[in-house]
Amino acid sequence: MSDIVRKHTLKLLEQNTRSDLRKLDEYRTITLEYGAVSGAEGSARVRIGDTDVLAGVKFEVGKPFSDTPDQGSIMVNAELRPMSSPDFEPGPPSIKAIEMARVIDRALREGGAIDFKKLCIKEGESMWMVIVDIYPINDAGNLFDAASLAALAAIKDAKFPKINSENKIDYHESTNKKIDMGTMPLSCTIYNIGGKILVDPTNDEEELCDARITAGVLENGSISSLQKGGDYGLTIDQVNEMVDVAIKKSKDLRKVMQK
Repeated sequence: MSDIVRKHTLKLLEQNTRSDLRKLDEYRTITLEYGAVSGAEGSARVRIGDTDVLAGVKFEVGKPFSDTPDQGSIMVNAELRPMSSPDFEPGPPSIKAIEMARVIDRALREGGAIDFKKLCIKEGESMWMVIVDIYPINDAGNLFDAASLAALAAIKDAKFPKINSENKIDYHESTNKKIDMGTMPLSCTIYNIGGKILVDPTNDEEELCDARITAGVLENGSISSLQKGGDYGLTIDQVNEMVDVAIKKSKDLRKVMQK
């Protein structure tokens, strides 16, 4: 970022406005498309402004973990490919990709999004593994919220494929059975830039971020998970304020899922 852009962006934030004239707590336009990929068991495409993220769900049959013999599981992966941003490089998952996948995974698990016991096929022998893959198409800021919304919507959209008596999956035939979802935990990320609290940053605003908090928020407003990011610390009052904003603004994301 050039020094001119940096100073201009900070000056606008000091005046409680932004380069696109949004308020500090205002999201860009949010759209959600279910069933965006025909080859997946479930999928969704989310756009927040020019940020564009695709998520898909695949099912696998595996052996339950020894400590949870009567439960299935979930795995969340995120791939940040160079086509979505010049800042991303090919190769193994970056630290940002790993963090994003773990933050979304934690919100889903701790929020009770899936009843894992209902993913058990035969106790101690076989279970369903729900695999969520996240692929940003264009990164124009705030990938965390777009990816979280896309992942949750893809799970909601998913239908189990057919399975035979030998636990072999026929991916060409689906059933009408969907995943039993107990709750709908959504991640909402709040940013602190020079003491100003804002949501849904652009790329330029993200570069100026001092600290961020991603909160997994349930429908009733309770918190299922919390992740701190950024290079600088936060006071307890700042954390409380950012969490309160996350609870409030998660409703904007949740409205899109209800359409």
